Amino acid sequence: MMKTRHLLGIAAAALLMSATSAFAQEDCPRGSLDVRYCDRDGDLLADTPTDPSKLIDPDTLIFAYTPVEDPAVYKEAWSDFLDYLSEQTGKDVLFFPVQSNAAQIEAMRSGRLHIAGFNTGSNPLAVNCAGFNPFTIMASADGNFGYEMEIITYPGSGIEKVEDIKGGTLAFTSPTSNSGFKAPSAILKSDFDMIPGRDFEAVFSGKHDNSILGVANHDYPAASIANSVLARMISRNVVKADDVVSIYKSQTFPTTGFGVVYNLKPELKEKIRNAFFSFDWEGTSLQREFSKSNEAQFLPMTYKEFWEVIRKIDAANGVSYSCE
Repeated sequence: MMKTRHLLGIAAAALLMSATSAFAQEDCPRGSLDVRYCDRDGDLLADTPTDPSKLIDPDTLIFAYTPVEDPAVYKEAWSDFLDYLSEQTGKDVLFFPVQSNAAQIEAMRSGRLHIAGFNTGSNPLAVNCAGFNPFTIMASADGNFGYEMEIITYPGSGIEKVEDIKGGTLAFTSPTSNSGFKAPSAILKSDFDMIPGRDFEAVFSGKHDNSILGVANHDYPAASIANSVLARMISRNVVKADDVVSIYKSQTFPTTGFGVVYNLKPELKEKIRNAFFSFDWEGTSLQREFSKSNEAQFLPMTYKEFWEVIRKIDAANGVSYSCE
């Protein structure tokens, strides 16, 4: 029995090494991308495979939106767009509710997710580890886009400025979130000489809405959040504007990036891309939800340019894009 288990273990290891070798066998430029991808054109994204056998053309396309709030809200919000996407591609399209950024990245890396909106902070990980090819973000009718990281507290908390958090607690969302962790960590360290564990206790709520509700209900004395999420929650009367007080507001960051997995057939990629840019928002479920944060269209963008500031924040925080 022991010998059999030993042989099975060797066989499994050999298969794993063979699979890894298959992904890495091509000698090509890849920068910080995982070994299974190439980047010959220098756009920092995984290239479409040149081998037709590595391209996929699924009968059903799976779409997931970044897990910042209640997935049920966004299943309805995206329904009209996904119906249009189905018409334009000739495919069934399903909404996949994900509960964490890590689960969303793993779903795309394993081939179970084809189209997605990844939040600001997890975009680089999705690009480098899952072969995500983002090409658009939401913008206002006049072309403005993005959001700010804000540190919020509640009235009467005794916190009037960032330095007042020292000796207390600050709620983050998740380690992969830009506004929920990475940006405030870099800013607190560089601008205020404040480090988690030394100057304050860091806790993780899991999502922006959890952090916002936690502050509004006095469960957390302070939290770092994306103000676009706060705006939508106020519009839905989930919280009131005077439930929270902002004590810090950052520069503007790019918001959720939308795109596809790298190995879809090129003609299918093009149909999906065209669907984003030809979709008429007027009177749709997408407009009803995202007009709350002043978004009204899909704007073309490049990851290399738009995510430069995020990659700099990651570098300052010592973030690695290696896949686990």
